[in-house]
Amino acid sequence: MRKAERLFQILTYLRSKRGVVTAEQLAENLQVSQRTIYRDIQALSLSGVPIESEAGIGYRLKPNFNMPPIMFDQAELEALMLGVRMVESWSHQGMATAASSALAKIHAVLPEQLHHKATSQPEWLIIPKFVSKDYQQTSEQISQAIKQKLACNLHYQDESGNKTNRTIWPLGMIYWGKTWTLVAWCKKREDYRMFRLDRIESVCLTEQAFVPTEAISLENYINKCREQYG
Repeated sequence: MRKAERLFQILTYLRSKRGVVTAEQLAENLQVSQRTIYRDIQALSLSGVPIESEAGIGYRLKPNFNMPPIMFDQAELEALMLGVRMVESWSHQGMATAASSALAKIHAVLPEQLHHKATSQPEWLIIPKFVSKDYQQTSEQISQAIKQKLACNLHYQDESGNKTNRTIWPLGMIYWGKTWTLVAWCKKREDYRMFRLDRIESVCLTEQAFVPTEAISLENYINKCREQYG
């Protein structure tokens, strides 16, 4: 990696953090020695970048420091477009609108030579739209419940056609290719359960807040899956 590119990455990393970043973290992120990081930080400071250092703690940018808009190369733009198109096609309307808005802001700061490339979809980029309008509202409601950590009441129909009512703690959603699945803690079973969004007949957010614990959380569920399935 060239020094100029490394300096830019250090600056980008510092901008992305709200607290102090250690030399060890920077060295690990860039795969260089801490001695190299010390020299690079000194070079950035001498060039006028307002980096604050705390001996034995780390580095951070002074508050209110701004840089000109970051430019992207062609591969980075294609990666961003792919991500936006996936969100637009596979997520609910609120998230799709937010992704489109973010891409528009990126377009607004691109130089002319990249703007055209960013607005024309690559020939190889074909993303079918899988999210059904039938559960768009359900998806938005569950997303809201996950963010606000609110218990929900579900009216659900399983693959055999059996209907059930459940009170759940919504923990996260997983996309399986054509189906979004809700990972939740089921109060009736006192265990983790998965519910396909296209089988949820209705969902009602309650005013009962829940607090994830070490034993009941999305991270714990994922770790259990790794232990079970490898």
